[in-house]
Formats: sequence, C-alpha cells, structure tokens
Amino acid sequence: MKQSVQSLKLRLAGRYAIVACLFCAATTNVLAQDMNETLRNFFSTRLAGDEETFAENVPLELDEIEAQQANVWQAWVKANEGLEEEVLIPLENLSKKKSGSWTLPSELEPDAVMNYYYGKKGDRPDNGYPLFVYLHGSGSRDNEWSNGYRFATTFEDGPSVYFVPQIPNTGDYYRWWQKSKQWAWEKLLRQAYLNEDVDPNRVYFFGISEGGYGSQRLASFYADYLAGAGPMAGGEPLKNAPVENCRNIAFNFRTGANDTGFFRNTLTQYTADAFASLQSQHPDGFVHHIELIPGYGHSIDYTQTTPWLAEYTRNPHPKHVMWECYDMDGIRRKGFYNLYVEEDPRGLVSYRVYYVMDIEGNNIDLSVKRTSYRCTESQDGIEMAFKKSYTELNKGKVRIYLNSELVDLTKPVTVKANGKLLFQGMVQPTLQDMANSLATFYDPERIFPASVLIDMTAPEITGIETTVVETGDEQFYDLSGKPVVAPQKGVHISSTGKKVLF
Repeated sequence: MKQSVQSLKLRLAGRYAIVACLFCAATTNVLAQDMNETLRNFFSTRLAGDEETFAENVPLELDEIEAQQANVWQAWVKANEGLEEEVLIPLENLSKKKSGSWTLPSELEPDAVMNYYYGKKGDRPDNGYPLFVYLHGSGSRDNEWSNGYRFATTFEDGPSVYFVPQIPNTGDYYRWWQKSKQWAWEKLLRQAYLNEDVDPNRVYFFGISEGGYGSQRLASFYADYLAGAGPMAGGEPLKNAPVENCRNIAFNFRTGANDTGFFRNTLTQYTADAFASLQSQHPDGFVHHIELIPGYGHSIDYTQTTPWLAEYTRNPHPKHVMWECYDMDGIRRKGFYNLYVEEDPRGLVSYRVYYVMDIEGNNIDLSVKRTSYRCTESQDGIEMAFKKSYTELNKGKVRIYLNSELVDLTKPVTVKANGKLLFQGMVQPTLQDMANSLATFYDPERIFPASVLIDMTAPEITGIETTVVETGDEQFYDLSGKPVVAPQKGVHISSTGKKVLF
C-alpha cells in the first residue's frame, strides 16, 4: 500500500501535490481519508487566522465536481466542529425565549459581550428556514433588546429563524457596523451556514433607527451573503453604503416623511433616487421598495418589512456584479460574490476600488477603477450628497471564481479587463479552487471548482505565432497572466503582446 500511495504523489517545491486520480473510482479509502485529513487541517489553520492558501493542485473532471464539493464541505464542517469557540445555542422554538452570548475580541472592542436571542417559529420549509437578523435602536440596551424579541415573535414572517442581538456597549461603541460587530456577523454567517435547518440563500438584515443605519451599511458591505435588507427609520449618506453593491439583493427602506432628525427623510429620499437611477440603467437588478410614509415621524409601522423581504431569495452566482470595495471601520473585504482580490491595487494606501464584472456566454468583462468622491451638499457637518468619478487602474490581481452557473466549463473562456484581452482558453476545475473559495467565503453555495487569475499589469493577448521562437530578452506569461521563467511546450503570451507557441 505504501508504494501505491507514493506512486500517486508528485513532489513539487518541497510539498506534495496529489494527482487527479486521487478521487477517481479506483482510489483507495486510505488515500481519500488522507486528502480529507489534509483538507480538514487546512480549514483548521484558516479558522485559526492563518491566511495561507490550499496548495494541493488536484485537477478534477467535470463529472467529479458535485461529489468533491460535498467532500470539501464535509471537511469544512469537521474543521468547524474541532474549533474551540462559543457556538450558537441549539435552534429551538423562539417562544421558549432561549438566549446565548458571544465574547467579542478585546482587541476589537474592550469588555464586549453580545447577548442574543435565537430561535425558530413555524415548521421547517423544504430548503430550510429563512434567517432574519434584527438590529435594535439606540435606546436603553435592555429595553431595545426586549422589544427586538417582541418584534421577532409577532412579525408575520414565519416560518423563520431569528437572531436578535443586544449591542454590547453604549457610547462610542453603539454602532452595528463597527469592526467588533463585523467579527460577530461573519461568525454568525459561518455558524448559521453549518446548520442544515437554515437556508443559506434566505438571510436578511433589518433594523430600526440605529439598527436602520446599521442594516443599510451592512447591506452594502455584505450584499453577497444576503437575499435582502430592510432598514427602517434611518438614512445613511450613500458614501457609507454604496448602492451599487446592492445590485443583486432586495432592498426595502421605510422612513417617516416627517422624520427630520439627522436628515433621515432627506437621506432616505437620496437612497430612493440612487436605486431608481441604477435600476433604470440595469433593469435586471436593484429590486427595491423605498417609501417616505406621509404623516409619520420617527415611529412608523414596523410590520411591513420582513413579509416583503421573505419573498426574495439570494442568487449566489450573479453574472453581473458591481462592487465598490471600501474600508468600514478600518476593515476591507477581499472578496465579493465570485471575485477575490489576490493583490490589492491600493497597497497600503486607503482609497476605494470599483470592480464591475459582466458575463455574457463565456465572455467575461472586468472593469477595475479607482473611485473618488466629491461632496456636493453638507448640512450641520453631515456630508449629504456626492459626485463620484472613476479612474482606470491597471495594477493588482483579481481571481475570478467560476462554476457551471456562470460559464460553460466545457468551452473556452475569454476575459477582458479594462478592455484588454488577458485570458483566453479552457479553465481547469481543481480541488484547490474549491478549498480556497470555501475558506474565503464560508458559503456552501460558493465552493467554486475553477478560477482565472487576472494580472492587471499583464500585456494584452493580441495574436498567435505558431512557430517556435527563441526567448531572447522577452518576458513570457501563461494564459492566466502569470510570469513564466522557462516556457514549456504550449501557448504563452509574450511581452510584445503576442501569443507564442513553443
């Protein structure tokens, strides 16, 4: 057995890369268990905070993808089971008023304990329960938390699951979008996805007043995880919550027309205008219902939001993605839907980058631009309105994860970035892409089997010379744009911009 195992392994740069037949029908149980253990160990190191990537480049056949996605997910589940952490309390009926608590990292917020109610109502739907995350307003912590539980039990949105947190601290820490709370939301999403009773495509953030501000910001920042969001009695300046990011979610926003505090009614109207404008340009996206309720101030009817949201389901694999990547309380996300920033064009400089991806057939267009804001209106020190401008960025690296919902994996894929043709060819499904995408997103719907790495600095593919050439002083790249020191047989891209066949 030892010799047969060794015959299936290839030493590469001091590490083992298991070859494609590892998961074929003839693979022994010993080898399958060995790879499962490798996956679990990798996921465990990522959960512990290590940023290393899964290096075992195991190619897969198309008919293996579904089975291997299941294997990878089970390895992820096992790694989570072995993680020493505070976990969600068992999912019982919400009427039992069961609560739990999480201690937030002290380096993110001192002395922060997030209490929460967690429970279900109604019978489990076939695909699992929708999950509603309710964020309360800025009154007394105890009263607001109690009101949140009352809303959860009385809103007519069942069957559903509710997570109702209590803000850990008051004063400057009374904000739902701060980095300590971001840690909590990512923990919640990861742990909720592990529960088969929760539908990963029906997660909704909503809240009132301070919770309205929070849910509006979080809707933009975490849109790729959400089916919808429902801020109420709020109103954020759109620099804090770019509408573009909400292209693929349902957005419900209700504020009293007379709610003038902090210009909530004005800012709600600006949000409505922005959604309407973008929906007119992109009729397939920006589903929204935004309403200024005549005759009402800060208190409105809160019962309308969640039944509306519950009608919408997430598309985890949209072919049209708009992502303004920005820092929220110093935290910058590295991925969004199927995009992953392999090399940030900003480096250590803090500015916003706007990524737009459009897929038509097997043709992918990627745009990468710097976003600049100019304030056009301010009142009482609050920046209310802005004019945005964009500048092309031809630096950095973007990995575009792919699956059969996005492209036809049996045919060549073409990628243009900022108008340059940077990839053209077949994409190879690998275990590596599955493991790395799951470790990035925690999402059972985003275990991507393939990817293309786009180097924005690479030369454009222009033509192909079908003759053997001497390398001379030219730099060569593979078809994904990665520099190649010693080209082997096959097609490469020359620094002259031509395809060259060696």
